[in-house]
Amino acid sequence: MSDSGASRLRRQLESGGFEARLYVKQLSQQSDGDRDLQEHRQRVQALAEETAQNLKRNVYQNYRQFIETAREISYLESEMYQLSHLLTEQKSSLESIPLALLPAAAAGASAGEDTAGAGPRERGAAQAGFLAGPAGVPREGPGTGEEGKQRTLTTLLEKVEGCRDLLETPGQYLVYNGDLVEYDADHMAQLQRVHGFLMNDCLLVATWLPQRRGMYRYNALYPLDRLAVVNVKDNPPMKDMFKLLMFPESRIFQAENAKIKREWLEVLEETKRALSDKRRREQEEAAAPRATPPVTSKGNNPFEDEDDEELATPEAEEEKVDLSMEWIQELPEDLDVCIAQRDFEGAVDLLDKLNHYLEDKPSPPPVKELRAKVDERVRQLTEVLVFELSPDRSLRGGPKATRRAVSQLIRLGQCTKACELFLRNRAAAVHTAIRQLRIEGATLLYIHKLCHVFFTSLLETAREFETDFAGTDSGCYSAFVVWARSAMGMFVDAFSKQVFDSKESLSTAAECVKVAKEHCQQLGEIGLDLTFIIHALLVKDIQGALHSYKEIIIEATKHRNSEEMWRRMNLMTPEALGKLKEEMRSCGVSNFEQYTGDDCWVNLSYTVVAFTKQTMGFLEEALKLYFPELHMVLLESLVEVILVAVQHVDYSLRCEQDPEKKAFIRQNASFLYETVLPVVERRFEEGVGKPAKQLQDLRNASRLLRVNPESTTSVV
Repeated sequence: MSDSGASRLRRQLESGGFEARLYVKQLSQQSDGDRDLQEHRQRVQALAEETAQNLKRNVYQNYRQFIETAREISYLESEMYQLSHLLTEQKSSLESIPLALLPAAAAGASAGEDTAGAGPRERGAAQAGFLAGPAGVPREGPGTGEEGKQRTLTTLLEKVEGCRDLLETPGQYLVYNGDLVEYDADHMAQLQRVHGFLMNDCLLVATWLPQRRGMYRYNALYPLDRLAVVNVKDNPPMKDMFKLLMFPESRIFQAENAKIKREWLEVLEETKRALSDKRRREQEEAAAPRATPPVTSKGNNPFEDEDDEELATPEAEEEKVDLSMEWIQELPEDLDVCIAQRDFEGAVDLLDKLNHYLEDKPSPPPVKELRAKVDERVRQLTEVLVFELSPDRSLRGGPKATRRAVSQLIRLGQCTKACELFLRNRAAAVHTAIRQLRIEGATLLYIHKLCHVFFTSLLETAREFETDFAGTDSGCYSAFVVWARSAMGMFVDAFSKQVFDSKESLSTAAECVKVAKEHCQQLGEIGLDLTFIIHALLVKDIQGALHSYKEIIIEATKHRNSEEMWRRMNLMTPEALGKLKEEMRSCGVSNFEQYTGDDCWVNLSYTVVAFTKQTMGFLEEALKLYFPELHMVLLESLVEVILVAVQHVDYSLRCEQDPEKKAFIRQNASFLYETVLPVVERRFEEGVGKPAKQLQDLRNASRLLRVNPESTTSVV
């Protein structure tokens, strides 16, 4: 297609008054056959593809311009932030100028006194009047007067909302401050920009207020004696970071560059060390013996000689305990680091070492103060271990995942608490496992999974309990037995809800109970027999199931009795007869052959045969559910079911007048009394382990009925 033709077609399609229907009509009139239409279609398609390419090109170009514009906006935002930052620094510098203009004599005296113990960097900066932080905000040095320090702290903290009441400690002053960026400890995602204010005894973290430049909002305050600082190795693109550990949390911050990160780490360590030295000196001064009263001169007491002076040595000399060893001095800090790093074994090892060292030694005031510090760390360690065993923690890993925390609690003398928390943790794990189990369509399949999950967890818990608490107080084992019974109740609730509340058949319920019993018997491997507990918890539901199925059999038997015609059964085919013979053999009726005739006839009533199969099936399923507490329930249900058939035969014998039918009824009665009832009685005795007097009495009553079939006495 020529360029002029394409341009003409484009102008035509782009015109404002273009109507597609009119255009197609004119085109069909002017076209000479199908070829013209095909060529025109190709021209329109080529124009559409060209338009699509132009549109795509415009979209790409606009997108590129958008990216460049966003980049320029980002640059401008960065420059505006830097400009705002410079203005803030200038303002802070102007506010601190009056502090640097103190009289030269006073400044020189203060610098000469306070910088004696400072490092070279601090001494040089102190002579200049202050130590500059990374943001230009003064870092107070030892050479600044107390009034100036307090004034600088007050001026800076006026910019932090919500911290006025938190910083009222006498002698508190600002050491260092600067901007930081906080990151998420788990995913290393940037969270927020913060500003850190390091005082001589604590660290204040404040967040930026974007609507109010140069202002912050209080976020957290950490005492330095409980704060651990950990350097985070650079792992590009994450670099220039350090971590603050403070139970029960940890936070990660990123400095502006490597130099500022190094300054933060150095200043934090120096300040923590200075605070520790200060408090140690205070303890030593408090523990130092007071000046003894002046002793009279030797010349005033003629009876005193040098030997008496030696004997008068105070007992305090004997009570002194050497606490100057480095590991004892650093023990509280080492415990803090172990707790922060979750080195529970190391913390308990340090405590055992200290207890062994002080085991036979007296307890003067320095030892008591040391023990007070250590007891506070023990409390923190216990809280961490308790949290490790709390159900709120992840329950993955099974019982072995709790061994570490449990063993350390036992070493700390918290055996009872360890046992309680361990069992509570495992109860939550069992409950979660049962709740997360997907309910299958087939009840028996779900029960197999439920039993596997529950009893496997119970067996693992028992073995782990034996490992963790071997050699401890026997009361822990009693607590475990109580817990096992409670866990079994949880299992039975889920079991009954699926098996009995859903009205499953008795055969399904019997199979499910059988599976549960088999799993329960596996606990006997570790000497834990909970079979009696599962019996006690299921007895009510099984009674209800037996009663319901008994009522179903009685109603079905009565319905068949109401339609009874007392006719022989015709099974029509040898296959059907063979199947019936097999069913009766499985029911325990071994002499059924004598009741069969020629040509697939059975010389019994359909009602009696159906009753036999249903009653024997009920007995077999009930025996699967049997345990001693259900003896009378099962026996009474059997007697009640049999009486329905016996009374129906008795009534039919008394009421029937036709001799042939009466003889047929007597034949069915003979089968019922002489074959079915003995089989029921024998099978019951085999399943239960002892004979049933009620079934014997019922058979004897049936024998009297056969001797005097005209009797009107009902069988009871």
